[in-house]
Amino acid sequence: MSYFRELPNIEYQSPLSSRVSSRDYVQVKNLFRRVKLRDDLKNSITFLQNYYVRDGFRPDQVALDLYGQSDLDWIVIHSAGIVNVRDEWPLTSKEIYEYSLNKYGDELNEIKYYVTTEVKDSSGNIYLPKGKVVDSNFTIPDPSSPTATLNPVGGVTNYEYEANINEDKRNITVLRPAYKNMFLLDIRKIMTYDKSSQYVNGNLVRTENTRNTDPN
Repeated sequence: MSYFRELPNIEYQSPLSSRVSSRDYVQVKNLFRRVKLRDDLKNSITFLQNYYVRDGFRPDQVALDLYGQSDLDWIVIHSAGIVNVRDEWPLTSKEIYEYSLNKYGDELNEIKYYVTTEVKDSSGNIYLPKGKVVDSNFTIPDPSSPTATLNPVGGVTNYEYEANINEDKRNITVLRPAYKNMFLLDIRKIMTYDKSSQYVNGNLVRTENTRNTDPN
């Protein structure tokens, strides 16, 4: 991922017994530096847009679609507020079916809970919205006949429940392509080290092993 190219480096004294002296250093990426979407970007609809993840699309495919670069998948992940891709990215239709079947087995199509169905009055206005969780015996007065009652209820199966959760994951918020370069420039500024006793250059700091007593 190009994300790791954006991370600055850190050098620390080599712990290897084969080192020539205590001045032997190992250079690694500083994983403690984290990318964060600026609050003014995160909270502004100007910089962000809604995006629907199509069935089977991975973060790299979304990045290619949006930014023309598949290796900018980390921008997709961060702007969407995703921490754990495995749990928070939508599964394919096949994967969610297999996941649900493995979880519920023979109870896959059993009713998990009940929700309201939409009811309109004689003027076409919504009298009862759909999707509210209710008991199976929930009733309301019939708006077209006050002396009658309705039971506007439908069941949601275990599979439908899991599929609905997965479907919700398809609706993400991403950085608008027009602000990609500004975001990358901002990130590079954040990743640049300030001068300190450990400073080597803007992309590198060196830390001493205080427990190493080798005088060489």
